[in-house]
Amino acid sequence: MIDDVILKVENLSKQYRLGTVGTGTISHDFNRFLARIRGKEDPYLKIGESNDRASKGNSEYVWALKDINFEVKRGEVLGIIGKNGAGKSTLLKILSKVTAPTTGSIKSKGRIASLLEVGTGFHPEMTGRENIFLNGAILGMTKKEIASKLDEIVSFSGCERYIDTPVKRYSSGMKVRLAFAVAAHLEPDILVVDEVLAVGDAEFQKKAIGKMQDISNENGRTVLFVSHNMAAVKSLCKKGLVLEAGKSIFLGNIEEAIDFYLKNAKSERAYKVNTTDKVNYISKVYISDAQNNLIINSIDNTKDYFLNFELEIKEPKGLKFGTTLISIMNEPIISFPYENHFNKKGKYHLRIKLPISILKGGEYFIEAALWNSGEVFDNSEEYIVIEIIGTSKLEKTGESIKGYVLNNEKWTEKNI
Repeated sequence: MIDDVILKVENLSKQYRLGTVGTGTISHDFNRFLARIRGKEDPYLKIGESNDRASKGNSEYVWALKDINFEVKRGEVLGIIGKNGAGKSTLLKILSKVTAPTTGSIKSKGRIASLLEVGTGFHPEMTGRENIFLNGAILGMTKKEIASKLDEIVSFSGCERYIDTPVKRYSSGMKVRLAFAVAAHLEPDILVVDEVLAVGDAEFQKKAIGKMQDISNENGRTVLFVSHNMAAVKSLCKKGLVLEAGKSIFLGNIEEAIDFYLKNAKSERAYKVNTTDKVNYISKVYISDAQNNLIINSIDNTKDYFLNFELEIKEPKGLKFGTTLISIMNEPIISFPYENHFNKKGKYHLRIKLPISILKGGEYFIEAALWNSGEVFDNSEEYIVIEIIGTSKLEKTGESIKGYVLNNEKWTEKNI
């Protein structure tokens, strides 16, 4: 490897067998063994389909990753982005040596510390202090090295009061605070961080991102960061890798990577609605003007528009509904909670006015969910996309617009 390249991935692939057996069967393993001793290629590498979780396939084998190639230089922060099921976590698990690749190679220099899931490597019966030493040992540190960093780790985690309490009594947020503090302060050459920071509160997320920036800028260490929060990715990373169905579809500057990902996501999920055979579900989502005409694409901010939802309700007891307007950077802008109750079975049409006057021009996603205290009935990953054309009334007056605003509009409802 070139001196400043600390991590190099070449033709990396990972194959899984679907069903209750995750790798293979005895007969398949025997066939692999025979092929190997005969000097032939693994017969199961020739089969398998791309990992599209939303479609039904014909093969029992899928490629969670297929022919991934990239390299990361020392001190570089690489953002890995993609929708759910794209292969991001699988890639990080292979880099962290949690699982082995099916084909390909990984070349790295130095120690890799990973934070893949909340509480990974923590023993629930041991105290926070004991788990710091345990986790540090797993990451390859000596007891003396861990002890020298102990006070700093505990202070950063914000769990001083509970440090001598068993971890099983920690909240998920406390676990991720402590786990991140250990991984970040034990000076790895490569720090691998999955979506776990989403568990922490806003104050800790800001603190953690600042720490990762310090690790990269001041100490010259490398960070691999996976997140669905595009604002966090953009603020932290300089380079981006976009994955889709296990394949690398873009590698380059982080702003270009985010733009590529969002445009690709828009083309796939715009104007789709998640209809299911569940007892309660969202059957239709659309934008309308005052005359209820369907709006297909962009909307003019000089007129009034309404967000419409049609619901099928078969079990109304305790049911709640809400929708959120999300920015192009995947940040929630406005939430519209529905405060009334569904009193009887049937089809419902809910409508709420979009606060066009306070929104900047640009693209927005709309997400909706139906749930009660015990079950999520419909939480669609499919969005409709709206594009607001023009300058808002607030922008015209010269007033600054914050990223988060309050909404005072009221829902209207009717049975259909």
